[in-house]
Amino acid sequence: MTGPTEHVHIHAPLLLGVIGDPIAHSKSPAMHNIALEAAGLPGMYVPLHVKPEHLAEAVTGARALGFSGFNVTIPHKVEIMTLLDELDESAISCGAVNTVVIRDGITTGYNTDGIGYVRSLKEETGELNGKKVVVLGAGGAARGIVYALLKEHVSDVVIVNRTRERADELISILTDKAEGTSLSSASQDELESVLSSADILINTTSIGMHPDLDATPVDAALIPEGIVVSDLIYNPLETRLLREAKARGCTVVGGLGMFIYQGAYAFEYWTGVEAPVSLMHSAVLEALNHEHNPL
Repeated sequence: MTGPTEHVHIHAPLLLGVIGDPIAHSKSPAMHNIALEAAGLPGMYVPLHVKPEHLAEAVTGARALGFSGFNVTIPHKVEIMTLLDELDESAISCGAVNTVVIRDGITTGYNTDGIGYVRSLKEETGELNGKKVVVLGAGGAARGIVYALLKEHVSDVVIVNRTRERADELISILTDKAEGTSLSSASQDELESVLSSADILINTTSIGMHPDLDATPVDAALIPEGIVVSDLIYNPLETRLLREAKARGCTVVGGLGMFIYQGAYAFEYWTGVEAPVSLMHSAVLEALNHEHNPL
């Protein structure tokens, strides 16, 4: 991986962070602080709790405080786009930003969710070319992922959302990127028929995330045996959806790989230094383990 900042010369300590609401649960600080240390870069990555009504002030503040960049998480990934000076093609195409680089006072938004996710999915399952994919949810995370899937030339993407209009809106944004992939939407009621011919099911919603561990976005009986089932959630490492899919002989892919790789790409954009992926992975696992088994 190489970010667009390959030849950055760093002198002052780097200020980095993640903005979201809520934010206390984020494992990004654990991951990025170990990466900075391993790369020998002085600096700090901090969690920043920003309410929606203070988003514009937060962007101005980060610039004023000399931040080199920050990550953006729920619920700010779409709204932040109007507040940045420039947008990378990845951000424009999927209508969401999860990484902001600040250089010479200029803020530029990127989306590393999609490329991070696809890299993780391919590591677990192989090539995606020609696959039929069902995506649950049509929010900021779904945008990044569908955009990246289109680059992999999957045959079909069906977006299933509670409000179908939201799914249709996402399709209209991405249609010109489809390049031979069939893009369509479906309602929850159509989930069974849509899933019957799916190769891959991806949950981009927060249903099943800690602490709501008993929730699942799909009735287990609807999941075809033996397909690939992927959940973006990484806390818990195995959601109820993945547990039930595994019981049906499915190949399951948790959200941890995507989380690590989106962070690795962001780290490289900020620093120009290759991300220590395996160390970042270990740091997140340790943080998750500590959270569930505090001393």
